[in-house]
Amino acid sequence: MYCNAACKKKHRHKHKKQCERRVAELHDQLLFKQPPRLEEDCPICFLRMPRIGFGQAYMACCGKTICRGCTHAVQIGEAGPPLCPFCRTPLPNREDVVERYKKRVDINDPIAIGTLGGFYDRGLHGLPQNMAKALKLYHRAGELGHPLAYYNIGNAYRNGRGVDRSMTMAIHYTELAAMCGVVDARRNLGVGEYRRGQLERAVKHYMIATEGGSKACLEGIKQLYAVGHATKDDYAKALRSYQAYLDDIKSVQRDAAAAANADYKYHE
Repeated sequence: MYCNAACKKKHRHKHKKQCERRVAELHDQLLFKQPPRLEEDCPICFLRMPRIGFGQAYMACCGKTICRGCTHAVQIGEAGPPLCPFCRTPLPNREDVVERYKKRVDINDPIAIGTLGGFYDRGLHGLPQNMAKALKLYHRAGELGHPLAYYNIGNAYRNGRGVDRSMTMAIHYTELAAMCGVVDARRNLGVGEYRRGQLERAVKHYMIATEGGSKACLEGIKQLYAVGHATKDDYAKALRSYQAYLDDIKSVQRDAAAAANADYKYHE
């Protein structure tokens, strides 16, 4: 801490390296802190929501995210036009999907904003592919509390889509997403550290991601344990964490949905 800008200019050169080390330490404290759980419980069955997108469905009518076990149960249990399992509103036709999302965007629904950004990103539902609009919506969604949008921004910088390619910016936004609980962002950080030879940091990322349900990161810890860069305790803890995640999300309804439709697969 400096009392003013003049003081900083006069004295910082004397301990610049120490300051930079301390900044890095404080950053790592935040980065490797156990993140909040991103997925809420399903509002119908009250079980933990699967982290992978196939296992859940966002309802633009009421803004609720429902697990595929519950949506499938409604589909097979009712005759007539398909209804939202939560608010009972008829589901939109393909032509009405974008309009329904735009209504949610108008009331600052962060998931709807981020999803609409994804439509522009990939040119879905009749919208033109427009990365400028996609990134604008991603930034807005992230600021409103939808961290998956930051993950998408990080990927845009990593691949140079709509922005100049920048690994510094890619890592920045991927870290923002990871610290807010996006498991795929955490996995990417671990892979990056592994490729740079920072194996201790890779293990830390993999451990956090495994607790969030990433089987790929569990395999990563297993491989690092096999070559002596992770401990037996690390691997045992990762196995327990991943099994606890599976125990939280598994249900008869979700298994039935996944058996009926491969698109409803809800765990790796």
